[in-house]
Amino acid sequence: MAQYELLLPKMGESVAEATIIKWVKQPGDMIEMDDTVLEIATDKVDSEVPSPISGKLIKQLFKEDEVVQIGTVIAIIETDSDAIEEVVAAMPVAEPIVESIPGTEQLVFEETAKNPVRDNSSDRFYSPLVKNIAAQENITVSELDAISGTGAEGRLTKDDLLNYIQSKKGGAPIVAQVSEVAKADEPGKGEPVKPVSQPLTSVSGGDEIIEMDRMRKLIAEHMVMSKQTSPHVTSFVEADVTNLVLWRDKVKGSFEKRENEKITFTPLFIEAVTKAIKDYPMINVSVNGTQIIKKRDINIGMAAALPSGNLIVPVIKNADQFNLVGLTKSVNDLAKRARISKLKPDETQNGTFTLTNVGSFGNVMGTPIINQPQAAILAVGAIKKKPAVLETEFGDVIAIRHMMFLSLSYDHRVVDGALGGSFVRRVADYLENWDINREI
Repeated sequence: MAQYELLLPKMGESVAEATIIKWVKQPGDMIEMDDTVLEIATDKVDSEVPSPISGKLIKQLFKEDEVVQIGTVIAIIETDSDAIEEVVAAMPVAEPIVESIPGTEQLVFEETAKNPVRDNSSDRFYSPLVKNIAAQENITVSELDAISGTGAEGRLTKDDLLNYIQSKKGGAPIVAQVSEVAKADEPGKGEPVKPVSQPLTSVSGGDEIIEMDRMRKLIAEHMVMSKQTSPHVTSFVEADVTNLVLWRDKVKGSFEKRENEKITFTPLFIEAVTKAIKDYPMINVSVNGTQIIKKRDINIGMAAALPSGNLIVPVIKNADQFNLVGLTKSVNDLAKRARISKLKPDETQNGTFTLTNVGSFGNVMGTPIINQPQAAILAVGAIKKKPAVLETEFGDVIAIRHMMFLSLSYDHRVVDGALGGSFVRRVADYLENWDINREI
């Protein structure tokens, strides 16, 4: 018999670590090839780690809720030596891919998640993600060394750093987050610094205290960070989408029969957004200090509500290169897998613009929060029948039309009212001028 080391697999170019949320197999359990051994979570996505080999699980090297670096050995599986040789022989040899995009050289990491390195000026380990956040927030190595970590062996995790940054910006006491190791040779610092306890909240007997789950905590941090980072401005447009509604009603039956897919309004909205982005490419940007990064790709995130009540944003990469059939299938596939927690980490990364449909909840409009590091997010409201004035060759008439509001929130550091207002108006124009005789 031989022992096989199960590694935490790579889950995306920008994913450096994951949290173990559940061990599906326990020591002593027999495992078949492709059986799920454990469940893990990245910033937003829960994933399963299958076994590439059959055998018996003899050891778990990490506990649940521990944060693990990509490429780390997480379990030992006892198996036949021949089976290990077959697995190793089948593994592809990956060559590193270096892609050069003008204007983004300063964003390239000097270290990768697979081969993390230590900072030369510190003996403490920091993951590439932690280092990147620290660099963006101008946090020095000495300041990092002073923050206590909740990870394995006291390692500083992303959440530890984000909590520290939030407390620092909000003016809350930071003493609770710094290391208890004090310099004995400094006056008044011979004793460890004691964390400051948070006061207990007094509630009446009828109130219920609900602890946020992991995803809700991440959403909360992301939303607060976005409001602290970007000055939000929202512009509104009302669009007459009667032709769009009538066209969809006409084709949805035949489309579903032919493609075995339902066509919703979401891919129609995404198509209009991608066209408008090509007309106004400075909407498709992000900010790095005083630099504006103009994105080459158009990657549209679509906000999706989960059964738990949480929110996730799967991303359609290069959405402008899809036809309407391709967009429809991508939207349906991502939405379906989002609801059952089957998204891959890469499928929530690298979005450049986000669309959220507040109309699905019966809301006519909303003021969405920008999905950082993007510069804009579009909310589409419910489509309602309303009386509207139409201009005809015989004069103005009042008719019943299908109307909807579009609201664009944008980062006023880099997107001014003229650009933001023109962009959302252009999206509305594409929807209003929909060809009712379009073939699909």
